[in-house]
Amino acid sequence: MMLEVSPPDTVAAPRFPRLRALLEPWVYLSPTLVLIGLFIFVPMAIGISYAFQNIQLLNPFDTGWVGLDNFRTMFDDRHFYAALRHTFNWTLTSLVLQFALGLGLALLLNREFPGRRWVQALVFLPWAVPAFLSGLTWAWLLNPVIGVLPYWLTDLHIISEPYNILSDPQLALYGPVVANVWFGIPFFAITLLAALQSIPKDLYEAAAMDGATGWQQFCKVTLPFLAPMIAITVMLRTIWIANFADLIVVMTDGGPANSTSILSSFIFTTAYRKLDFGYASAMAVFLLVLMTFYALVLLRIRHQLLK
Repeated sequence: MMLEVSPPDTVAAPRFPRLRALLEPWVYLSPTLVLIGLFIFVPMAIGISYAFQNIQLLNPFDTGWVGLDNFRTMFDDRHFYAALRHTFNWTLTSLVLQFALGLGLALLLNREFPGRRWVQALVFLPWAVPAFLSGLTWAWLLNPVIGVLPYWLTDLHIISEPYNILSDPQLALYGPVVANVWFGIPFFAITLLAALQSIPKDLYEAAAMDGATGWQQFCKVTLPFLAPMIAITVMLRTIWIANFADLIVVMTDGGPANSTSILSSFIFTTAYRKLDFGYASAMAVFLLVLMTFYALVLLRIRHQLLK
């Protein structure tokens, strides 16, 4: 007696396999994309729309769409141009000093020496301090009544007598710059140290065997490998510094005589003290466009460096 063996069940091939393969990753990403849209892009769109409206809480009955009027007011406002000029000064000075000192610190920490891990912990400490507390501490240090820095600056013949430079319109901006440099050095030190540790040691050994000096090794081996990381860190830090109003608000509040007012602090003052959200949003949109253009340029440069 022969047993009948039924043929194995065949699994039907999925319909539209290419479409399914194309859509499957987006299905997995959809929860994240929804959250990003709700918490980033929707508020951004609402904020951009405010730039084309008249929204003054002190004049609630005169609201509505005004088109480009806020932008026309912005480009006719001398305080806006002063804040823009201070923003370039604040960002460039802070960025150059943070990068130079951070790179030097990363090169130092890349070498073996006793107690290096303790030094690393101390170096990264400023990054963990809240910006408000950092600004308050530096404001106290620059105060000649309770701080020592004015007396040190006098002994170094940088200033003629001990006084609070935060009250000097010519020097006030450099108080927050010093605090910002102290606050931002760890970012460059951390990222550049990680990039330095990824460079193969064989390249340095080969360069030394070819008779390259330490400076030549730095220029021909270290910098080419660091260049892509430098481009991305400079881009990120520039955007953060340009939008970083905390130290200025705490230390000088934009004064004296608006000599330390940058765009981000001017936007804060316009929105939350003058309660003019339309004009503040117009300046914020201008800053967004400016930083987006800058980021695209830096990303293009980084792409060329990676080739």
